[in-house]
Amino acid sequence: MTKRRKRRDQKNHELFESFDLRTISLVLKILIIITLIIFIISSLKLKSEINSLKREYSNTNRNLIIDTNSTDTEIAKDLNSQNIVPDEIIYEEENKPSGQQKEINIHMAFTGDIMCHNTIYNDAYNTDLAEYDFSYIFENIKYHLQTPDITIGNLETTFAGSEKKYSSYPTFNTPEALAYNLKKVGFDVLSTANNHCYDSGYAGIESTINYLDDADISHTGTYTSPEEQNKILIKNVKGIKIAFLSFTYGTNGIHIPEDRKYSVNLNDRATILNQLNLAKNQNPDLICASIHWGIEYQTNPNSEQKELADFLLKNGTDIIIGNHPHVLQPIEKNTVILDDGTSKEGFVIYSLGNFIADQNKANTRCSAIVNLSVTKSADQKIHINNWTYTPIYTYKNQALKVHKFQIFDLKNTIAAYDAGYTDGITINMYNTFKNELSNIQKVLGF
Repeated sequence: MTKRRKRRDQKNHELFESFDLRTISLVLKILIIITLIIFIISSLKLKSEINSLKREYSNTNRNLIIDTNSTDTEIAKDLNSQNIVPDEIIYEEENKPSGQQKEINIHMAFTGDIMCHNTIYNDAYNTDLAEYDFSYIFENIKYHLQTPDITIGNLETTFAGSEKKYSSYPTFNTPEALAYNLKKVGFDVLSTANNHCYDSGYAGIESTINYLDDADISHTGTYTSPEEQNKILIKNVKGIKIAFLSFTYGTNGIHIPEDRKYSVNLNDRATILNQLNLAKNQNPDLICASIHWGIEYQTNPNSEQKELADFLLKNGTDIIIGNHPHVLQPIEKNTVILDDGTSKEGFVIYSLGNFIADQNKANTRCSAIVNLSVTKSADQKIHINNWTYTPIYTYKNQALKVHKFQIFDLKNTIAAYDAGYTDGITINMYNTFKNELSNIQKVLGF
């Protein structure tokens, strides 16, 4: 074979191989394109069929078949885009969940009376800025207010505004800055039905509600219309639905206008039953009632308190938070026998005393932040579990010119002092704290 022929044959072979590779590559590309087109057409057709099926179920049975792998957000967006509001969601059989609910645990915190004597709001006034700031008072205990899932207190003053002039006992009108400070330190709900709620008249009722709304603090017990009175405060706490009510024995003799009886819940049985029935109509998991009752400065509940506690429990209340005596009273889990012979357990705080105040009678400066553990089990039953408390004390440091008032966590402060951390704590303060802690433990039993 000549060299010329060999070169020609080699060239033809290379051309053939090149042509073969190009052909294969082109065929593969065509196949891929065809496959993609078929997939897209199939997907669009499937989605159209699914959406048609959703509409069919929605418009007939008001039920909807959904993919259980979809997130709640995706489902909600899809339904919203189609204006579909199903009455019931039916899961496809192959991915049907067991129906078992998860257990839910929450922690609730309760405090006593939030009062504000003139000595306190004068102490909170910043002359340089010409404004009030109460936040320093809560620095030592704000952790105990911010960490629970929900924190509840009793507001025993009014926010009627500076135009009316701020005032102290016997008729309270507190700088509204306190409302915003209470929100910042952790309060979620305030009861407003108490003997001082009418201190600034009906205008004070309205103004207080407006300031609490602006501070984003939920409230119950006083109202600006019959419709608002009949609208029960419900808070959904991590999946546990809680109804909050509030009642008071009176308004210190201040007349409630006949045409505005709706403005405050009184302790009469008819009002209580009506409010409880309205609450039960909302199907809450818990009903929590704050109630102003008892005798001032008495560390034990009287017979009227006990009878009213039984009445509240028998008619659906689960948790009772008592206020007004300005001192601590016992805390207990009560069991009552219902009309059908079954028993019901309830948690009763007869009085939490003063959370903040400048009173000088025995036990009026010591109090407790009560912590309650509540569980909603997998079978949707509610269990009121263990309770603990943080002993606190409102100290007035006469050695200071400003910022004299501070609420102390007694156990932590005493332990820190014993460990050698004495900054800002004198031996006289230490001894006072130990004595007040002992008084709290005597009343609460541990």
